[in-house]
Amino acid sequence: MTESELGELKQKFIDIFTRNVTRDGKNELLDWLIGTDFFTAPASTKFHCACEGGLLMHSLNVYNVFMDKHYEEGKDNLESVTIATLLHDLCKAQFYKKSFRNVKNETTGAWEKKEIFQIDDVFPYGHGEKSVFLIERFIRLKTSEAVAIRWHMGGFDEAVRGGSFAISQAYDKYPLAVKLHLSDLEATYLHEKGTSSVR
Repeated sequence: MTESELGELKQKFIDIFTRNVTRDGKNELLDWLIGTDFFTAPASTKFHCACEGGLLMHSLNVYNVFMDKHYEEGKDNLESVTIATLLHDLCKAQFYKKSFRNVKNETTGAWEKKEIFQIDDVFPYGHGEKSVFLIERFIRLKTSEAVAIRWHMGGFDEAVRGGSFAISQAYDKYPLAVKLHLSDLEATYLHEKGTSSVR
């Protein structure tokens, strides 16, 4: 992704967020985001959007899938959808660092340095729950928003893999949680194939 393309995506994110979110603290949250690596960080170490700006790209993709496939006028609150989709992976800000590994060039047989992303979690607080915690330092989340962000990973969530059944109750009570998870899955596995720069 070029610097110009990254700048366009960043401005798109800011425009959507400032237009759709009216809650107290939104400006402070946006200022904090701008001060982190959120707009340049990858979304994963080597899978979907493992590239500069990948986290930003993924967040916008989840928003777009939700709006295209799952948003229901009169049923869904646009502000809630915007917060849940754009900020569900806030936990990945200040989470990755660039590093290098040696890779053998199959053509020449020579070993070459290749840039990779590694996890360097300065605040190990989980995944969805960490995003909720970070957001609530600035704005007050509605219960449906907090639950949706907390459980957006679905069956990939560590608590679920450990045997927790709370996710079933969350999905039963809060449609936003189901729709966010579905949007995240579609963005990751259908729209973001081939977006890794390190595979």
